[in-house]
Amino acid sequence: MEFGICFKGFSSPDRTRSLVRQAEEGGFTYCWFYDSHILWRDCYAPIAMCIEHTKKMRFGPCVTNPGVRDWSVAASMFASLAVQSEGRIDIGVGRGDSSLRVMGKKPATLAEVAGFTHKVKAMARGDEVQYEGCPAPVQFRWSGGYEIPVWIAAYGPRALATAGEHGDGVILQIAEPGLLSWFADQCQAAAIAVGKDHSTFRIMAAAPAYFGTQEECVEATRWFPAMVGNHVADIVEKYGSDSDQVPRSLTAYIEKRRGYDYSKHGQSDNEFLDFITPEVVQDFCVLGTVDDHIAKVKALGHAGVTQFNIYLDSGDEENIISKYSEEIIPVINAAV
Repeated sequence: MEFGICFKGFSSPDRTRSLVRQAEEGGFTYCWFYDSHILWRDCYAPIAMCIEHTKKMRFGPCVTNPGVRDWSVAASMFASLAVQSEGRIDIGVGRGDSSLRVMGKKPATLAEVAGFTHKVKAMARGDEVQYEGCPAPVQFRWSGGYEIPVWIAAYGPRALATAGEHGDGVILQIAEPGLLSWFADQCQAAAIAVGKDHSTFRIMAAAPAYFGTQEECVEATRWFPAMVGNHVADIVEKYGSDSDQVPRSLTAYIEKRRGYDYSKHGQSDNEFLDFITPEVVQDFCVLGTVDDHIAKVKALGHAGVTQFNIYLDSGDEENIISKYSEEIIPVINAAV
Protein backbone atom coordinates (compact mmCIF):
# COMPACT_ATOMS: atom_id res chain seq x y z
CA MET A 1 0.00 0.00 0.00
CA GLU A 2 1.07 3.56 -0.71
CA PHE A 3 0.91 6.23 1.97
CA GLY A 4 0.31 9.92 1.50
CA ILE A 5 -0.14 13.09 3.53
CA CYS A 6 -2.47 15.99 2.76
CA PHE A 7 -2.19 19.67 3.70
CA LYS A 8 -4.91 22.30 3.98
CA GLY A 9 -2.72 25.35 3.43
CA PHE A 10 -2.44 26.68 6.98
CA SER A 11 1.16 25.61 7.66
CA SER A 12 4.03 28.05 7.25
CA PRO A 13 6.36 27.38 4.32
CA ASP A 14 9.16 26.31 6.68
CA ARG A 15 6.93 23.83 8.52
CA THR A 16 5.45 22.52 5.29
CA ARG A 17 8.92 21.77 3.91
CA SER A 18 9.91 20.12 7.18
CA LEU A 19 6.85 17.87 7.32
CA VAL A 20 7.18 16.85 3.67
CA ARG A 21 10.86 15.98 4.07
CA GLN A 22 10.06 14.02 7.23
CA ALA A 23 7.33 12.12 5.42
CA GLU A 24 9.48 11.29 2.41
CA GLU A 25 12.31 10.03 4.60
CA GLY A 26 9.77 7.94 6.54
CA GLY A 27 8.38 6.06 3.56
CA PHE A 28 5.45 8.22 2.45
CA THR A 29 5.33 8.49 -1.33
CA TYR A 30 2.59 11.10 -1.92
CA CYS A 31 1.89 14.61 -0.72
CA TRP A 32 -1.45 16.18 -1.59
CA PHE A 33 -2.73 19.72 -1.04
CA TYR A 34 -6.30 20.98 -0.74
CA ASP A 35 -7.18 23.20 -3.71
CA SER A 36 -9.72 25.70 -2.37
CA HIS A 37 -8.20 29.05 -3.17
CA ILE A 38 -10.63 31.27 -1.23
CA LEU A 39 -10.50 29.32 2.03
CA TRP A 40 -6.77 28.62 2.03
CA ARG A 41 -3.63 29.74 0.28
CA ASP A 42 -3.25 28.60 -3.31
CA CYS A 43 -1.72 25.13 -3.33
CA TYR A 44 0.51 25.28 -6.39
CA ALA A 45 3.14 27.58 -4.90
CA PRO A 46 3.85 25.16 -2.02
CA ILE A 47 3.73 22.18 -4.40
CA ALA A 48 6.44 23.79 -6.53
CA MET A 49 8.39 24.64 -3.39
CA CYS A 50 8.21 21.11 -2.01
CA ILE A 51 9.25 19.58 -5.32
CA GLU A 52 12.57 21.38 -4.90
CA HIS A 53 13.07 19.89 -1.42
CA THR A 54 12.26 16.25 -2.24
CA LYS A 55 13.56 13.55 -4.55
CA LYS A 56 10.85 10.89 -4.89
CA MET A 57 7.66 12.26 -3.36
CA ARG A 58 4.76 12.71 -5.77
CA PHE A 59 2.50 15.77 -5.49
CA GLY A 60 -0.92 16.92 -6.55
CA PRO A 61 -4.13 18.75 -5.65
CA CYS A 62 -6.71 16.84 -3.63
CA VAL A 63 -8.80 18.07 -5.31
CA THR A 64 -9.04 20.68 -8.05
CA ASN A 65 -12.12 21.16 -10.22
CA PRO A 66 -13.12 22.32 -13.73
CA GLY A 67 -14.75 25.55 -12.55
CA VAL A 68 -11.98 27.73 -11.13
CA ARG A 69 -9.47 27.99 -14.00
CA ASP A 70 -9.49 27.97 -17.74
CA TRP A 71 -8.70 24.37 -18.63
CA SER A 72 -5.69 25.31 -20.74
CA VAL A 73 -4.27 27.30 -17.79
CA ALA A 74 -4.75 24.31 -15.50
CA ALA A 75 -3.19 21.93 -17.99
CA SER A 76 -0.22 24.24 -18.54
CA MET A 77 0.35 24.43 -14.79
CA PHE A 78 0.25 20.66 -14.35
CA ALA A 79 2.46 20.01 -17.37
CA SER A 80 4.95 22.62 -16.13
CA LEU A 81 5.05 21.02 -12.68
CA ALA A 82 5.59 17.65 -14.37
CA VAL A 83 8.66 19.05 -16.12
CA GLN A 84 9.91 20.71 -12.94
CA SER A 85 9.46 17.54 -10.86
CA GLU A 86 10.67 15.13 -13.54
CA GLY A 87 7.31 13.39 -13.62
CA ARG A 88 6.18 13.50 -9.98
CA ILE A 89 2.75 15.06 -10.50
CA ASP A 90 -0.73 13.52 -10.23
CA ILE A 91 -3.99 15.44 -10.07
CA GLY A 92 -7.16 14.85 -8.10
CA VAL A 93 -10.33 16.23 -9.67
CA GLY A 94 -13.81 16.73 -8.23
CA ARG A 95 -16.91 18.81 -8.76
CA GLY A 96 -15.64 21.69 -6.59
CA ASP A 97 -17.45 21.51 -3.26
CA SER A 98 -15.82 24.13 -1.06
CA SER A 99 -13.88 25.84 -3.85
CA LEU A 100 -17.01 26.90 -5.75
CA ARG A 101 -19.71 26.88 -3.09
CA VAL A 102 -17.84 29.29 -0.84
CA MET A 103 -18.19 31.79 -3.72
CA GLY A 104 -21.89 31.04 -4.10
CA LYS A 105 -21.37 29.04 -7.28
CA LYS A 106 -22.64 25.58 -8.15
CA PRO A 107 -20.23 22.66 -8.39
CA ALA A 108 -19.29 21.39 -11.82
CA THR A 109 -21.28 18.64 -13.49
CA LEU A 110 -19.88 15.13 -13.78
CA ALA A 111 -19.75 15.61 -17.55
CA GLU A 112 -17.50 18.61 -16.98
CA VAL A 113 -15.31 16.55 -14.63
CA ALA A 114 -14.94 13.87 -17.31
CA GLY A 115 -14.27 16.44 -20.03
CA PHE A 116 -11.70 18.25 -17.90
CA THR A 117 -9.96 14.95 -17.16
CA HIS A 118 -9.53 14.03 -20.81
CA LYS A 119 -8.66 17.50 -22.08
CA VAL A 120 -6.07 18.17 -19.38
CA LYS A 121 -4.47 14.76 -19.83
CA ALA A 122 -4.28 15.32 -23.59
CA MET A 123 -2.82 18.81 -23.30
CA ALA A 124 -0.23 17.69 -20.73
CA ARG A 125 0.69 14.89 -23.12
CA GLY A 126 1.29 17.44 -25.89
CA ASP A 127 -1.68 16.52 -28.09
CA GLU A 128 -3.64 19.03 -30.11
CA VAL A 129 -6.88 19.68 -28.25
CA GLN A 130 -10.07 21.38 -29.39
CA TYR A 131 -12.21 22.78 -26.59
CA GLU A 132 -14.53 25.54 -25.38
CA GLY A 133 -15.25 27.06 -28.77
CA CYS A 134 -11.63 27.81 -29.67
CA PRO A 135 -11.41 28.37 -33.44
CA ALA A 136 -8.32 26.16 -33.67
CA PRO A 137 -6.81 23.39 -31.54
CA VAL A 138 -4.47 24.32 -28.73
CA GLN A 139 -1.20 22.49 -28.14
CA PHE A 140 1.73 22.69 -25.73
CA ARG A 141 4.63 22.19 -28.12
CA TRP A 142 6.98 22.35 -25.15
CA SER A 143 5.31 19.44 -23.36
CA GLY A 144 7.49 16.45 -22.62
CA GLY A 145 4.73 13.99 -23.41
CA TYR A 146 3.84 13.40 -19.77
CA GLU A 147 0.92 11.04 -19.09
CA ILE A 148 -0.56 12.65 -16.01
CA PRO A 149 -2.47 10.32 -13.66
CA VAL A 150 -5.92 11.67 -12.75
CA TRP A 151 -7.81 10.58 -9.64
CA ILE A 152 -11.52 11.48 -9.51
CA ALA A 153 -13.22 12.17 -6.18
CA ALA A 154 -16.55 10.38 -5.80
CA TYR A 155 -19.29 9.11 -3.47
CA GLY A 156 -22.58 8.58 -5.30
CA PRO A 157 -23.26 6.00 -8.03
CA ARG A 158 -22.90 8.37 -10.98
CA ALA A 159 -19.70 9.91 -9.65
CA LEU A 160 -18.23 6.48 -8.94
CA ALA A 161 -19.10 5.41 -12.48
CA THR A 162 -17.42 8.57 -13.80
CA ALA A 163 -14.27 7.74 -11.84
CA GLY A 164 -14.23 4.17 -13.11
CA GLU A 165 -14.86 5.13 -16.72
CA HIS A 166 -12.60 8.16 -16.99
CA GLY A 167 -10.07 8.20 -14.14
CA ASP A 168 -6.86 6.39 -13.30
CA GLY A 169 -8.00 6.20 -9.68
CA VAL A 170 -10.71 7.30 -7.28
CA ILE A 171 -10.46 9.49 -4.18
CA LEU A 172 -12.75 8.39 -1.36
CA GLN A 173 -12.88 10.62 1.72
CA ILE A 174 -13.57 7.90 4.24
CA ALA A 175 -11.79 5.07 6.05
CA GLU A 176 -14.70 2.68 6.63
CA PRO A 177 -13.69 -0.64 5.00
CA GLY A 178 -17.20 -1.87 4.20
CA LEU A 179 -18.14 1.33 2.38
CA LEU A 180 -14.77 1.49 0.65
CA SER A 181 -15.30 -2.01 -0.72
CA TRP A 182 -18.72 -0.95 -2.05
CA PHE A 183 -17.22 2.19 -3.62
CA ALA A 184 -14.37 0.23 -5.23
CA ASP A 185 -16.75 -2.35 -6.70
CA GLN A 186 -18.82 0.44 -8.29
CA CYS A 187 -15.76 1.98 -9.94
CA GLN A 188 -14.43 -1.31 -11.24
CA ALA A 189 -17.81 -2.40 -12.58
CA ALA A 190 -18.06 0.89 -14.50
CA ALA A 191 -14.58 0.43 -15.93
CA ILE A 192 -15.38 -3.11 -17.05
CA ALA A 193 -18.66 -1.98 -18.63
CA VAL A 194 -16.82 0.37 -21.01
CA GLY A 195 -14.09 -2.16 -21.80
CA LYS A 196 -11.41 -0.42 -19.76
CA ASP A 197 -8.57 -2.32 -18.10
CA HIS A 198 -9.35 -1.94 -14.41
CA SER A 199 -6.37 -3.94 -13.15
CA THR A 200 -4.29 -0.80 -12.59
CA PHE A 201 -7.15 1.33 -11.23
CA ARG A 202 -6.19 2.81 -7.86
CA ILE A 203 -8.30 3.37 -4.76
CA MET A 204 -7.43 6.14 -2.29
CA ALA A 205 -8.87 6.32 1.21
CA ALA A 206 -8.36 9.90 2.39
CA ALA A 207 -9.06 10.49 6.09
CA PRO A 208 -7.51 11.76 9.32
CA ALA A 209 -5.33 9.55 11.49
CA TYR A 210 -4.78 10.32 15.16
CA PHE A 211 -3.16 8.64 18.19
CA GLY A 212 -4.41 8.60 21.77
CA THR A 213 -7.42 7.40 23.67
CA GLN A 214 -10.58 7.02 21.62
CA GLU A 215 -12.05 10.04 23.39
CA GLU A 216 -9.05 12.20 22.52
CA CYS A 217 -9.02 10.96 18.94
CA VAL A 218 -12.74 11.52 18.40
CA GLU A 219 -12.53 15.07 19.72
CA ALA A 220 -9.58 15.88 17.45
CA THR A 221 -11.17 14.50 14.27
CA ARG A 222 -14.90 15.19 14.67
CA TRP A 223 -14.62 17.85 11.94
CA PHE A 224 -14.03 15.21 9.28
CA PRO A 225 -17.43 13.44 9.06
CA ALA A 226 -19.04 16.89 9.05
CA MET A 227 -16.96 17.82 6.01
CA VAL A 228 -17.85 14.53 4.35
CA GLY A 229 -21.49 15.18 5.18
CA ASN A 230 -21.68 17.85 2.48
CA HIS A 231 -21.02 15.28 -0.21
CA VAL A 232 -23.40 12.80 1.39
CA ALA A 233 -26.11 15.47 1.56
CA ASP A 234 -25.78 15.89 -2.22
CA ILE A 235 -26.30 12.14 -2.62
CA VAL A 236 -29.37 12.15 -0.38
CA GLU A 237 -30.81 15.09 -2.31
CA LYS A 238 -30.39 13.21 -5.57
CA TYR A 239 -31.24 9.63 -4.58
CA GLY A 240 -33.18 9.97 -1.33
CA SER A 241 -32.17 8.67 2.09
CA ASP A 242 -33.60 5.20 1.49
CA SER A 243 -32.33 4.54 -2.02
CA ASP A 244 -31.22 1.02 -2.84
CA GLN A 245 -28.42 2.62 -4.87
CA VAL A 246 -26.60 3.95 -1.78
CA PRO A 247 -25.87 2.05 1.46
CA ARG A 248 -27.94 3.19 4.42
CA SER A 249 -24.77 3.14 6.54
CA LEU A 250 -23.45 6.04 4.45
CA THR A 251 -26.50 8.28 4.55
CA ALA A 252 -27.99 7.68 8.01
CA TYR A 253 -25.57 9.81 9.98
CA ILE A 254 -26.59 13.11 8.36
CA GLU A 255 -30.27 12.89 9.33
CA LYS A 256 -29.79 15.44 12.12
CA ARG A 257 -27.51 17.70 10.10
CA ARG A 258 -28.61 21.35 10.53
CA GLY A 259 -26.37 23.07 8.02
CA TYR A 260 -22.75 23.83 7.31
CA ASP A 261 -20.49 26.87 7.45
CA TYR A 262 -18.29 26.75 4.36
CA SER A 263 -16.02 29.45 5.75
CA LYS A 264 -15.01 26.86 8.38
CA HIS A 265 -14.82 23.96 5.93
CA GLY A 266 -12.76 21.10 7.35
CA GLN A 267 -12.06 22.93 10.62
CA SER A 268 -12.66 21.79 14.18
CA ASP A 269 -14.29 25.11 15.15
CA ASN A 270 -17.13 24.70 12.65
CA GLU A 271 -20.30 25.14 14.70
CA PHE A 272 -22.23 22.47 12.77
CA LEU A 273 -20.64 19.39 14.32
CA ASP A 274 -23.21 18.37 16.91
CA PHE A 275 -24.84 15.73 14.70
CA ILE A 276 -21.61 13.70 14.55
CA THR A 277 -21.52 10.76 16.98
CA PRO A 278 -18.32 9.15 18.31
CA GLU A 279 -19.19 5.96 16.41
CA VAL A 280 -19.30 7.81 13.11
CA VAL A 281 -15.93 9.44 13.78
CA GLN A 282 -14.39 6.07 14.64
CA ASP A 283 -15.79 4.53 11.47
CA PHE A 284 -14.67 7.34 9.17
CA CYS A 285 -11.16 7.89 10.59
CA VAL A 286 -8.14 5.82 11.71
CA LEU A 287 -7.80 6.30 15.47
CA GLY A 288 -6.33 4.88 18.67
CA THR A 289 -3.13 2.98 19.41
CA VAL A 290 -0.49 1.88 16.93
CA ASP A 291 -2.06 -1.60 16.93
CA ASP A 292 -5.47 -0.04 16.22
CA HIS A 293 -4.02 1.80 13.24
CA ILE A 294 -2.30 -1.29 11.88
CA ALA A 295 -5.52 -3.31 12.11
CA LYS A 296 -7.56 -0.57 10.40
CA VAL A 297 -5.04 0.00 7.62
CA LYS A 298 -4.87 -3.74 6.94
CA ALA A 299 -8.68 -3.75 6.71
CA LEU A 300 -8.47 -0.88 4.21
CA GLY A 301 -6.12 -2.96 2.10
CA HIS A 302 -8.46 -5.94 2.19
CA ALA A 303 -11.23 -3.60 0.99
CA GLY A 304 -9.19 -2.76 -2.11
CA VAL A 305 -7.50 0.46 -1.00
CA THR A 306 -4.13 1.06 -2.66
CA GLN A 307 -3.28 4.36 -0.93
CA PHE A 308 -4.06 5.70 2.54
CA ASN A 309 -3.81 9.50 2.40
CA ILE A 310 -3.67 11.03 5.88
CA TYR A 311 -5.32 14.41 6.31
CA LEU A 312 -2.90 16.33 8.54
CA ASP A 313 -5.55 18.70 9.88
CA SER A 314 -6.02 17.61 13.49
CA GLY A 315 -2.74 18.62 15.15
CA ASP A 316 0.22 16.49 16.29
CA GLU A 317 1.42 16.18 12.69
CA GLU A 318 5.08 15.37 13.38
CA ASN A 319 4.11 12.59 15.77
CA ILE A 320 1.61 11.09 13.32
CA ILE A 321 4.20 11.02 10.53
CA SER A 322 6.81 9.60 12.92
CA LYS A 323 4.61 6.77 14.20
CA TYR A 324 3.56 5.78 10.70
CA SER A 325 7.15 5.92 9.46
CA GLU A 326 8.60 3.89 12.31
CA GLU A 327 5.81 1.57 13.46
CA ILE A 328 3.11 1.23 10.84
CA ILE A 329 4.38 1.54 7.26
CA PRO A 330 7.13 -1.08 7.82
CA VAL A 331 4.57 -3.52 9.28
CA ILE A 332 2.08 -2.99 6.43
CA ASN A 333 4.77 -3.31 3.77
CA ALA A 334 6.19 -6.44 5.37
CA ALA A 335 2.75 -8.06 5.28
CA VAL A 336 2.35 -7.56 1.52
